[in-house]
Amino acid sequence: MKTQMENQMENMAAQNPSRRKFLKESTALMGGLVIGFYLPIKSGRAYAADAPPKLVYPPNAFIRIAADDSITIVVNKSEMGQGVYTSLPMLIAEELEADWSRIRVESAPVAAVYNHTGFGMQMTGGSSSIPSSWEQLRQVGASGRILLIRAAAQQWGVPEGECHAENSQVIHAGSGKKLSYGKLADAAAKLPLPDNVALKSPKDFKLIGKATKRLDTPAKINGSAQFGLDVYLPGMLTVLIARSPVFGGKVKRFDATEARKLPGVQGVYQVPTGIAVAASGFWPAKTARDLLEIEWDEGPGAALSTPKMRAEYLELAKQPGAIARKDGDTVQGFKAAHKSISAEYEIPYLAHAAMEPLNVVVDLKPDHCSIWTGTQMQTMDHAMAAKTAGLKPEQVEIHTTFLGGGFGRRANPRSDFVVEAVQVAMAVAQPVKVVWTREDDTRGGNYRPMWSDHIEAGIAKDGKPLAWKHTLVGQSIVADTSFEAFMTHNGVDATSVEGAATLPYVIPNLQVELHSPKNAVPVQWWRSVGHSHTAFVVETMIDELAHLAGKDPVAYRLGILPADSRYRGVLQLAAKNAGWGKKKLPAGHAYGVAVHKSFDSYVAEIAEVSLENGKIRVHRVVAAVDCGMVINPDGVRQQIEGGIVYGLSAALHGAITLENGRVMQSNFHDYAPLRFSEMPRVEVDIVASGELPTGIGEPGTPPIAPAVANAVFTLTGKRLRRMPFDQESFA
Repeated sequence: MKTQMENQMENMAAQNPSRRKFLKESTALMGGLVIGFYLPIKSGRAYAADAPPKLVYPPNAFIRIAADDSITIVVNKSEMGQGVYTSLPMLIAEELEADWSRIRVESAPVAAVYNHTGFGMQMTGGSSSIPSSWEQLRQVGASGRILLIRAAAQQWGVPEGECHAENSQVIHAGSGKKLSYGKLADAAAKLPLPDNVALKSPKDFKLIGKATKRLDTPAKINGSAQFGLDVYLPGMLTVLIARSPVFGGKVKRFDATEARKLPGVQGVYQVPTGIAVAASGFWPAKTARDLLEIEWDEGPGAALSTPKMRAEYLELAKQPGAIARKDGDTVQGFKAAHKSISAEYEIPYLAHAAMEPLNVVVDLKPDHCSIWTGTQMQTMDHAMAAKTAGLKPEQVEIHTTFLGGGFGRRANPRSDFVVEAVQVAMAVAQPVKVVWTREDDTRGGNYRPMWSDHIEAGIAKDGKPLAWKHTLVGQSIVADTSFEAFMTHNGVDATSVEGAATLPYVIPNLQVELHSPKNAVPVQWWRSVGHSHTAFVVETMIDELAHLAGKDPVAYRLGILPADSRYRGVLQLAAKNAGWGKKKLPAGHAYGVAVHKSFDSYVAEIAEVSLENGKIRVHRVVAAVDCGMVINPDGVRQQIEGGIVYGLSAALHGAITLENGRVMQSNFHDYAPLRFSEMPRVEVDIVASGELPTGIGEPGTPPIAPAVANAVFTLTGKRLRRMPFDQESFA
């Protein structure tokens, strides 16, 4: 039986024009050379044990060369600060032999031809933009280069082998003749695509691997960059929605008499998610919303409270769960252990807290719907918008703007914020901009799940781990979504146990179990997904075993990692750069270490920590990363730095708590990101590698919490087993 997503994808694919028609019409619309390229579908990182869904259309990528020699690259990934509007064009420009100063970028429209090569849909996530595009976009560039050379050779009447491309020109070796790409574009567009394309050897790269300034920076500095909040349409109304204070709650009755009296208010409407106020601007809409009198049917969600859930989770963690991994015999392993230890861990719900709250602009007509938003999941949003509006897929278009942060929130499996905006547009019957306030965003759900973990571990006489049993309790982020069918196997959501069931250490008797309780709190992937909590649990427990064995934490890890493990390289490099065991730290300072693999990239981090007025202060973080071949070293460093900041915010301060079903946090005063005054010095070193590129947007986040926690133990002798750390007392 096909999954819901398979049906959606096949229906969308059936509605899309053929490759030939798409290329023909695109060329007519845009002029100049348009290159499309197809690759076979590959299995993506997020798929569990079973095969990924079957998709009709493989992905496409395009370049466009105009008569003025400008080169526009259509990027099929969303730019949310991670740098894909630079790194992905670099892949094409390298093989195209393009003049980098001529490169321009456009966001791709929604079409199956732009699908992700691994996930089979148009989306951005899983730190997969570079890995999924590495071969695809390079072949796009190489195809373009071949066609341009071929066009020039035909015009000159010379063999193609006598011509080469360089700096956006084709040059004939014998005569020295030159033609710019702009002059060759129309002729090249008429030629058939080459069947086989040879790619450059890495030793011949001119652009890939070089520090490169980001293409999106100038627009963000001069204000011309368009984020969702920047979109304005003629006749557009701004809409704010009063949503239930309890997840799953419904409107029983409401009175909008006072709200309708305010100047600028155009209407008040009941929509499936609450009461929508449409006005001439944000402040009239917000002021009117505050005047609404609403009686809610809160439903069973009103019984939720964090203390009660914590107690239930901790009790569940002591019970047998679904088996995620089982090696050897843990019962016998613990019997043979020389020393054993057990620990309970508590990790709270976390909000995504992107700097730009959610927002969607919708212009809905009887036969067409245009949507402007920052989204990470174009295919799903497109399909759900069409279904909601009762339109055919080809009658809906999504314009992907810059995203003021995403961290997974804008990749919602149910397309919640887009569906809601279309529902509002249907009610209002004119263009609308649905805006979430910071409070709406913080209390609006779709959090990183809350977790409670229980670990028992035992070591042999030589100190090496002999037995390990890890039980995890937390909601599945794919349960009841179209992703569940192929990301859950034997009751185990692969994203829940990643980093726990995949820990790298040699432990002969190891068992990992999972409980996935359900409740009304909506959950979703959050930067680094399951790794965001499993790295903390695993790496702090490994540190406890090192202490139990009387071993140095770095040496202990090296002693229990496989000899050929890439973990070793980053761990040794970070230790060397930090001066681990050699550098004398200031009085009251201590180092902590953690190493973790996520999204196929290896990261080790060493945190230098002290206590100031009873609070944790992180002074310095030394990181080493192995992410295979690097496209833009500046981008890699920026992503590791950003991941550390994001992870530190959660480790030190982040927690979403509930009382009577209500989220207690609302804004940055009580859900605090890392402040400038708290920012440590961050040093990032990149391991030179000839391996294929791997993900980099998220791997910097998981190791920082355990590195800090392990430093605190060295400093104080106190183990931190719950987050955030600012709830601990060090007096």
